[in-house]
Amino acid sequence: MPHAIRFHKTGGPEVLQWEEVKVGDPGRGELRIAHKAVGLNYIDTYHRSGLYPMPLPSGIGLEAAGVVEAVGEGVTEFKVGDRVAYCNGPIGAYSEVKIHPAERCVKVPEGISFEQAACMMLQGLTVQYLIRRLHVVPKSGDTVLFHAAAGGVGLIFCQWAKALGIQVIGTVSSEEKAKLARDNGCTHTVIYTKEDFVARVAEITGGKKVPIVYDGVGKDTFMKSLDCLQGRGLMVSFGNASGPVGPTDLTILSAKGSLYVTRPTLMGYVAKRDELVAAAKELFDLVLAGKIKVAPHQSYALKDAAQAQRDLESRKTTGSTVLLP
Repeated sequence: MPHAIRFHKTGGPEVLQWEEVKVGDPGRGELRIAHKAVGLNYIDTYHRSGLYPMPLPSGIGLEAAGVVEAVGEGVTEFKVGDRVAYCNGPIGAYSEVKIHPAERCVKVPEGISFEQAACMMLQGLTVQYLIRRLHVVPKSGDTVLFHAAAGGVGLIFCQWAKALGIQVIGTVSSEEKAKLARDNGCTHTVIYTKEDFVARVAEITGGKKVPIVYDGVGKDTFMKSLDCLQGRGLMVSFGNASGPVGPTDLTILSAKGSLYVTRPTLMGYVAKRDELVAAAKELFDLVLAGKIKVAPHQSYALKDAAQAQRDLESRKTTGSTVLLP
């Protein structure tokens, strides 16, 4: 029988268990996929900890790439042997074999490995909507602030921004991560453990500040990020790595310059089949053209997912991570 990582109670990484699971035949509109690589993402820790509640016991993980083993009734777009990837529910990607809705899968083109696909679907499509599809998007010549620039999303964002002529001020925790971010297109790096990023943003921009802040960190950076924005600037809060942002008095937004705030999710931007396919194609095309380079910076055996999450939360990882069945 195949194995999967499951958890029966919320808590730390130690609640993750390696268990045998039954995987039957795909139903109507479904695929059975033999996973070759599984993506590790910060949202996985929110599910495990209970920050994002879900019925228990449960599988975990939203992103994987593999080969189609069986095709359910009514599926015409995929066939046995196709290379596919996905990054949205139902949850349970930390598994050797999984049944998944065909409409939420995309074909992985030749030239992109399973490991690449598994570490760029969720993070790369997140960047796609952040930089291309929000109500306000940056344009060539703009300077923006991106927190955690050496993370998986950050490294893709810096490369995509460079390709579009956008300058990025990226916050990082160490000189090693600063170099990594710069090597991937980040224009200016700020080591937040040594420098005040608000002061550095003002210095870099000559006091003009930035039109957009992208913040996947949450509680620790939200309020200070507002001070980095120009009047009528946009605060994009898309993650909670340091914990969720608490209740906020909206009058702060007016006091700081009629600011805008959005709390988007990837699922809200790939809910429709045509949106998912178009976004994935744009991402794949940029990778195949060499404008965005994506590869896992570290890998773990799937059964060692608890250690992988432990390292992710303690900031021992950089860039993207994959779990290998």
